[in-house]
Amino acid sequence: MKRVMIVGGPGSGKSTLARILGPRLGLPVFHMDQIHWQENWVERPMEEKLPMAQAVETQDRWVFEGGMSVTYGNRMQRADMLIWLDLPVGLRLWRVTKRLFRYLGKARPDLPPGCHERLHPETLRFYHFIWQTRHDSRAKIAKLLAKADEGLKVAHLRSPPEVQAWLDKQP
Repeated sequence: MKRVMIVGGPGSGKSTLARILGPRLGLPVFHMDQIHWQENWVERPMEEKLPMAQAVETQDRWVFEGGMSVTYGNRMQRADMLIWLDLPVGLRLWRVTKRLFRYLGKARPDLPPGCHERLHPETLRFYHFIWQTRHDSRAKIAKLLAKADEGLKVAHLRSPPEVQAWLDKQP
């Protein structure tokens, strides 16, 4: 594996898996949230995000995790492995809550400096987003995989034990 694409909904474990897999495979790790956000939770304009994502995609080696579905097609064409973390929405909501309190007042390792976890009106909107997009996001990824080249290895992982079993089989 030289280029690994990790997708899934918020709280599915994309960043955690990338941080484990990158060093294990000797690959640099890239987080879409570092492209999406600027310091202090300022969203980067799309005209800046796309070239940044493309700059990662064109590299020879990477683990690239995260959303921004407009880049899925390009990333998938470059990837030799795609991991879809398709965990239940209830578990994902729990993980987002746990993560919020674990990092409250601090920045997570997959975010830009200055993006500290905090409780604010956007927190509830984020939970609503996770709930509202649970079906559409899954359908979008499933449709993407239906178009995948035969040479692309795909791991569709639906539970934490499946993720662990898959990881245990990797070098």
